[in-house]
Amino acid sequence: MPTVLFAWRRTPPPLLIGGAEVSQQLLAEEFADAGWQVTYLGSHEAPWNRASELPALRGQLGTHDVPYEVRHQEVRYKWNGVHCRAVAQDWIHSAFATALAELAPDLVITSQEGAADLAAQARHTTQVAAWLHSVSPTSLNVLHGSPQTALAVSRFVLSRARVQSGTRAVLLYPPFTRPAPGPEPSGDAILMVNPVPQKGAALLHQLIDRLPGQRFTLVEGWWDTSGDFATYPNVTYARRTYDMSPLYAAHRLLLVPSTVEDAFPRVIIEAGLHSLTSLGADRGGIREAIGDGGVIIPGDAGTEAWAAAIRAAPDPLLGKRAREQSLPFTRPRLPELKAAGVIPS
Repeated sequence: MPTVLFAWRRTPPPLLIGGAEVSQQLLAEEFADAGWQVTYLGSHEAPWNRASELPALRGQLGTHDVPYEVRHQEVRYKWNGVHCRAVAQDWIHSAFATALAELAPDLVITSQEGAADLAAQARHTTQVAAWLHSVSPTSLNVLHGSPQTALAVSRFVLSRARVQSGTRAVLLYPPFTRPAPGPEPSGDAILMVNPVPQKGAALLHQLIDRLPGQRFTLVEGWWDTSGDFATYPNVTYARRTYDMSPLYAAHRLLLVPSTVEDAFPRVIIEAGLHSLTSLGADRGGIREAIGDGGVIIPGDAGTEAWAAAIRAAPDPLLGKRAREQSLPFTRPRLPELKAAGVIPS
């Protein structure tokens, strides 16, 4: 049985904080569905501040009646066919060495914080694929570990990946799940996910002020920013949720005013799969994700340009185009990895 080991310093499934976590979980589950033995090593401590995620992890496992065992601060359980291990940050390297020896994986997939060390640790005994989820140093620094393959989540990221000799770059768009049939988007409110400064919170404040008659729904992302928007009467703040389908169906437009060069925002494709049109800034991979199924605003546009685009009723055909643009991204990813020679055919 072929074996793949996902390893990084972030949380393993089912704790989904951002797009990278969702993408990696879906790919791990696709490997499992295809008959691979899949192990997912992560940490129950956040890599950026060492905050414990154990209560959240135990809560999620308990909610879904998933049994787990604890071995010397290591939590082990099985999630959707994936064998998961969560350890403290200080144990990552030793747990990774143990997993390499026990499993002798055919492929290691690693990414994000501290992944260069993991790639360097594994590359001499197995194939290593570094998944580039963004163009930030946090993501691109994994290339210093000399993985054999760098998987770029968009053409934009591919263009920024400065790979060294011995590493080849491969385009691999994130995996997506086709949603169950549901109602077409309705309602007058505007939806925005992850209202933090990097995603355009400053512009968002201006738009909320400029359009007092427009309802906005903001969904918690990386952290809780509800206090920043508590005084606005036209804002509803929703806590982080694993099921965005009802929110996509209840809004007329998705707002993506990022100030950073987003790699390939998952939320755009997810919204498009629900026939929800996106209005996005022309930065990074946003244009690539929206395609012809939404509206692109110049990256240096002011508040009035955004307000005018929001006031204009979306073209009824854009929702259909958004879905047509998004559906191809629900295709399986393993055939693409085989075609690229990352895994055996």
